[in-house]
Amino acid sequence: MRITLGLLKNRCNFGTLKFALTFTKIVLIPLQTKILSVLLILGLSLICYGSLWAQDLPINTLKTIPADTANIDNRLKPTGSLLPEQVTEQQQDSTLKDSIAAPREALTDIVKYSATDYSTFDRRENKLYLYNEAKVAYTDITITAGQIIVDNNTNTVFAKGITDSTGYNQPPVFVQGPNTVEPDSIKYNFKTEKALIYGSRTQQQEFYIKNEVSKRVNDSVVFMKNVRFTTSENEDDPEYYFYARKVKFVPNKKIVTGLVNMFVYDVPIPLGVPFSYFPMEKETSVSGFIMPSPGENNERGYFLQNGGYYFAVNDYMDLTLTGDYYTNGSYALRAASSYRKRYSFSGNVNIRFERLLNSERGLPDFSETNTYNIQWSHSQDTKASPNSRFSASVNLGSSNYFQQSTNIDNTASRLTNTLSSSVSYSKTFQTVPQVNLALTARHSQNTRTQAINMTLPSVQLNVDRIYPFAPSSGSKKGFFQNINFNYSMSGENRFETTDSLFFTPQMFRDAELGVRHSIPITTNFKLFKHFSVSASTNVQESWVFETIDQRFDPTLREIVQDTIGGFDRFTTYNFSTSVGTTVYGQANFGDDKKIQAIRHTMKPSLSFNYNPGFDQYYETFLASELNNPNGNLTREVSYSRFEGGFYGAPSNFSSSGVSLSINNTVEAKVRDKDSTAVEPKKIDLISNLAISTNYNFLADSLKLSPVSVRGTIPIIQSKLSVNFNMILDPYALNNNNRRIDKLNIANGGSLFRLTNASANFGYSFSSKSFGKENDDREGEDTQTARNGGRRDNLLGEDSRQLQNKFNDTEGADEDPDENQELYNYTIPWNLRVNYNVNYGNAARQNAITSHAINFSGDVELGEKWFVGASSGIDLTTGKFTPTQLRFARDLESFNMTFAWTPFGTYASWNFFIGIKSSVLSDLKYEQRRTPDQQL
Repeated sequence: MRITLGLLKNRCNFGTLKFALTFTKIVLIPLQTKILSVLLILGLSLICYGSLWAQDLPINTLKTIPADTANIDNRLKPTGSLLPEQVTEQQQDSTLKDSIAAPREALTDIVKYSATDYSTFDRRENKLYLYNEAKVAYTDITITAGQIIVDNNTNTVFAKGITDSTGYNQPPVFVQGPNTVEPDSIKYNFKTEKALIYGSRTQQQEFYIKNEVSKRVNDSVVFMKNVRFTTSENEDDPEYYFYARKVKFVPNKKIVTGLVNMFVYDVPIPLGVPFSYFPMEKETSVSGFIMPSPGENNERGYFLQNGGYYFAVNDYMDLTLTGDYYTNGSYALRAASSYRKRYSFSGNVNIRFERLLNSERGLPDFSETNTYNIQWSHSQDTKASPNSRFSASVNLGSSNYFQQSTNIDNTASRLTNTLSSSVSYSKTFQTVPQVNLALTARHSQNTRTQAINMTLPSVQLNVDRIYPFAPSSGSKKGFFQNINFNYSMSGENRFETTDSLFFTPQMFRDAELGVRHSIPITTNFKLFKHFSVSASTNVQESWVFETIDQRFDPTLREIVQDTIGGFDRFTTYNFSTSVGTTVYGQANFGDDKKIQAIRHTMKPSLSFNYNPGFDQYYETFLASELNNPNGNLTREVSYSRFEGGFYGAPSNFSSSGVSLSINNTVEAKVRDKDSTAVEPKKIDLISNLAISTNYNFLADSLKLSPVSVRGTIPIIQSKLSVNFNMILDPYALNNNNRRIDKLNIANGGSLFRLTNASANFGYSFSSKSFGKENDDREGEDTQTARNGGRRDNLLGEDSRQLQNKFNDTEGADEDPDENQELYNYTIPWNLRVNYNVNYGNAARQNAITSHAINFSGDVELGEKWFVGASSGIDLTTGKFTPTQLRFARDLESFNMTFAWTPFGTYASWNFFIGIKSSVLSDLKYEQRRTPDQQL
């Protein structure tokens, strides 16, 4: 007989542990055998039997092999029966046809474990015990705890902390992929992937979640009981939290709850919601409703403002639709979208419309106003296309939008006097010579006069400079080789209209079109080695499509103008040359002096220009003089058909003049305060002092132009400079305060009369300005700046700027040095000051036309307190400029702000308190008093 002994082995490796569905216990019994006797019996068996079978063959299996007389020779025909064909042992194995399927392995990977004190495997209970800094890892799951018990019978892991004299230590930490849970204890089943978690803590994006009991159904659904979740970083003692009795939690997707109450410092708010939904998508933004802010307006009643819906369109753009509604029927609609594609372009669009009703329908003072505003900003990444570029900066709409809107919370936006827009596309053609093409649409709007100037479009074409006489290699030398010219063309379709006619058929009918070609020819060369000479002439041809004909109508007895459509053109040219040099002067006082030297750099420039008269474009006609006491007389009227046209008319008077300008810079070398410095320190005494004037040889009178003086005087190096400008007139005034052709000094006065002067400066101080760091920051791109207001906050900050004061944590010291001082004796502050003064004396008025100082500053009273103000004084009237007082408080998880404009045309206030987290940004309270309606 063939006997096969199978031994089921259970291997226990302290590095890895492989679980099985069945675990067989084997007891080894000592066996005593006589080897010689066994061998003798086996040998006799082999002699007696030719074959040895494990069992007898059944009789019915013995069959005679049929004879095939057709194919087998009779001589080979068998004379007796034979045993059937033998079957292999593998084919006889009955287990191959077992109807019971083999059980599937419960685990698909190796379970790794470790512990500091001990790891013990109890064979009788089939359990593994790990103690002190225990760890079990399986696929993407890792469990660490003070003690862990692995039960092979149920395929479960139970983990908890260690309790000693110091308390409860090493609580479990359950990590699966990006999710982390920190419970008091946990029981997890490897096979079903379900878990019971007691006292768990986890963080999902901005939420900190803590609950009593949770049941983990799988890796994507968790049911919780008695849950507390908050965005406060102090999860043990948060300022606020939401308490829910039952919660369904889908990691990184959503939280759905039953009855929820909000607690503030453990004090429950009586109001609750029967259910709530919190989206928690990580990769993309989530669409959702935007809760409105209630309030009351003195003229339009109660309102709901800034309510709407946010659309997360895709990964590249979003869309926000919001609106306002007032109980008197007024409403506002707004659409805002931001878009960005990395390494390509980015921008934002903001469209606003308001329908404002004043008083009540049927009353005499009832009025209805529609206002709108459109803003669009687009910028292209330089890497996207090196030879073409598209950009846009649009701000257009009703002139009275910012003055009448009830949802503008910043005075600076209301003081906007001009709106401007520009949309441009440029392309460079890499030819020889290079060609640049630019298409631009421009818009300029005065909100006071409601006048609008727009070009749609404007075309610019420039061909790079060509040097026809330059050598093929080497530098260009002399007058002849430096001769160059280029070609440029500009065309505009121009509109001049008002608010009421903007984008109406009338505006397009009044459009004007013009094209101008220009070919400048220039050259430059050195004269006597120290003088640089340049000469140029410019030829221009202007194309217009409308001219104005003038004639005298004897019936009406007046000059009549007729607009004639059709193509017409005129050509002009001029000539100019200039010579300049640089002169240096230096006074040395010695290396042992504090001021070692003073250096003066002077750059004088003398230029001559000639502009001929173009009489060929002028015509004359006779007109009668009306109301002449000597009777009806006739006079000759000269006019040009291009007068009042797109480019105006060329001058029919020749002019030739000399211009003189001198630029001065004064610097000083002083001994550096740093004793280790090798070189002296250079400072600017006068950064720029420019003096210029002009003398016209061909003028009939007043040939000398006023002298212009402008300059910059540094007060604090690289920080504060005073800019000034003045106009000095050499001619005297008559009794009617008009200029006469007589020098002021010859009329008994001074050499020059000061007719106009101005000075201004702006500076930013801060507590860092007197330390090692500087706080020079450029103006931010805020919504106020997009509205056309100032980029600084000299006229006040909007509510969004106040709310973001504590959100900029870049550069914060998260791990401060233990040796640093515990008390910060300096109070952070900043102050921005702007001063300007203008003087006028052109007609002997001798008055300060404007004189004002504006300031804006913030003081950080504490680590989380900001108090600020923006104001100014108009020194000419003694009145305050627009003033704002503001306050901001960081309440850990909340932001609280208050902005108040106490007096003036736009007196108002705004109070806001809300949760800082973007997930719960709709949980806020905002109250405001809007300015009174301005008609």
